[in-house]
Amino acid sequence: MATVSGVECVDFLEFQDSLRKMRQFDDKIIYLLNTTIPTESFKGQVDPQTRCKDLFHEIQSGHAQRDIAIKKCLNTVSERVRALKEKKDNGGENDPVLLKNLRHEQGTLRLLQSELNAEEVIKKRTVEVYRERCRGFYKPEKN
Repeated sequence: MATVSGVECVDFLEFQDSLRKMRQFDDKIIYLLNTTIPTESFKGQVDPQTRCKDLFHEIQSGHAQRDIAIKKCLNTVSERVRALKEKKDNGGENDPVLLKNLRHEQGTLRLLQSELNAEEVIKKRTVEVYRERCRGFYKPEKN
């Protein structure tokens, strides 16, 4: 069983559930920004620069963890597909169980690739919202 920080790669539905939990931070980004950036009446009580900096690091950390998890599962499933194709090419082209497993793993691989694409959209949205609200308080260093 391949797991990365609690993410299960064998069962795609479990993998999706884990990703959904990991993405909750991004789903709540607007709320977090509203509580991070003070209104005019509370500006003296809160340091928005520090809060925006901390929030940025949390965003980056979450994105990196999900990226690692998705890519690890992609590699795991790709390896399983390669191994099944190898078995098929070595005389298993008439084995219905092998063919069924190969199709299943190929489907899982496509689903993982679509999750990687969805992750890019989620990252972009989160970063845009963050920049819009925190640009006056904290500007992250360019990598």
